[in-house]
Amino acid sequence: MDNQNQPSSSYSSPSAPPGNSISRQSLAARDIVDDIWTSLNLPRGALSSLSLPGHDQPAVPSSFKIGLLAQSSIAVSALAAALLSTTRPGRDPDGAAASSPRVRVPLEHAVIEFKSERLYALAGGPHPPPVSRALGGLHAAADGFVRVHDAFPNHVAGTLRLLGLPRDATREDVAARISTWKGVELETAATEGGDVAIYALRSYEQWDALPQAAALDDAPISLAQISPTPVPRAMPMPGNARKCLSGLRVVEMSRVIAAPVAGRTLAAHGADVLWVTSANLPSLPSLDRDLARGKRSIQLDIHSPDDKRRLLELLKTCDVFIQGFRPGSLAAYGLSPPDLARANPGIVCASLSTFGPRGPWAHRRGFDSLVQTCSGMNVSEAAHAGRLEAARPTPCQALDHASGHLLAAGIAAALYRRGTQGGSWQVDVSLAGVMKYLRSLGQYPGDTGFACADVDEPADAPAEMLETRETGFGRMTAVRHSAEVEGMEVGWENAIRVAYYQGNNSEVSFADPGGHSDHCFSYLAQTLMCHADVGVMTTTWQEEAGVHGQFQLDQAVSEL
Repeated sequence: MDNQNQPSSSYSSPSAPPGNSISRQSLAARDIVDDIWTSLNLPRGALSSLSLPGHDQPAVPSSFKIGLLAQSSIAVSALAAALLSTTRPGRDPDGAAASSPRVRVPLEHAVIEFKSERLYALAGGPHPPPVSRALGGLHAAADGFVRVHDAFPNHVAGTLRLLGLPRDATREDVAARISTWKGVELETAATEGGDVAIYALRSYEQWDALPQAAALDDAPISLAQISPTPVPRAMPMPGNARKCLSGLRVVEMSRVIAAPVAGRTLAAHGADVLWVTSANLPSLPSLDRDLARGKRSIQLDIHSPDDKRRLLELLKTCDVFIQGFRPGSLAAYGLSPPDLARANPGIVCASLSTFGPRGPWAHRRGFDSLVQTCSGMNVSEAAHAGRLEAARPTPCQALDHASGHLLAAGIAAALYRRGTQGGSWQVDVSLAGVMKYLRSLGQYPGDTGFACADVDEPADAPAEMLETRETGFGRMTAVRHSAEVEGMEVGWENAIRVAYYQGNNSEVSFADPGGHSDHCFSYLAQTLMCHADVGVMTTTWQEEAGVHGQFQLDQAVSEL
């Protein structure tokens, strides 16, 4: 067995960009926005409306340039939304770039938004608890280290099953069993075998030698036309829109954290985002409370013929479909991009995956922490910190958050193309692709990147970067969206919104009941993915959703 998973102690250039990759080590935040904007082939005139306050220096304790990535990825998504707002019916698309409203994204605020799931607080309650690590984290293998992901119960069960351990096994039991495996062999058994997420710790050199590393694009966003449509499809925007994406209809099927950030970003700019979840899938309530802001959520079981029909009806009338499952996973259900383009010409299909749609690892599951582990990021971060650690994670889920904002930017770019060229479009962003882009920015020398302050508690965040709203969990204080768009509103008007039950089991649509902006659904689902207590749904919420007493809440909930 080769030594792919044993980190080398002799590599000489921990800050080097990926092999056969473009080096962007000299780029500032504005240059990064320019680079990504150019790759999307969007009008360059819009770039002149961008303001990026802040200094080009470490913004979080890390050797990686996370501050630059945070500010630039959020800026690209906001700038694309602002550009799209200029394409309303009646406006000249050729003049869109010149008339694009000014966009401002402060560095400090962007960095804090990259930690939003850790920086909210409920009145009378503690800030979000850390996700349990009862069995997971870094473990020593026979020839190196592996990282085990245990945030979801199915991952825990799968890990114990793979290791031949009982359900009541301890962390010590897991460590002892892992120590008998070679790292890459355990990774292969885990990733090829089902509901297990384990990856071997690698250095940059070991990652660069893998075929999957070569399969990643240099640009972090992939945009492709699925099929042509005879007539360009303009943005469905009301003329008096207060937000850039008002009128945009989005269906989101995703898991934590990256794809939900994309939906949340679109919602901040006014999109009507419906988060479709399933009672059959585990959730992480402490994360979902933050990631669901600005959205509504329903539960549908894709294995149920009735629920699948309802989902397909929604997808026939939406503008954007966001999904966060492995490439090809939804094709068996008739939900591949070509299938959806035939059913809904002009749809934009956006996919967030771990390793992208190409390469031998395209089918593998994974998460931010695991990409950091297998790609050399953890080894390089530890080497820069100089504390004799085998691995050191970054201080925030930078790959997740950047991927989400970049996916939102890609969606807006696809919608711009749809309006000017026509066609149905596919957008792809992967955690590994964003890792490659972050690495191409270079790293701060030695341990200099760690000599800066960090925000770990909600109370430490500047008050002007927070907002407080009433939610189904009580009064919630959370991080505001960091982008500002001149002349337009940005943010989440409703922390939790209730879906509308039409009282007719036959139809599902994006109708506008009684002048309200909420979707009409023939199927009422719970307010939030994390199983909020339905008892907190007030009459006011129902009225805001356009319900107006047309159903009894208890009766509607029994439909779930």
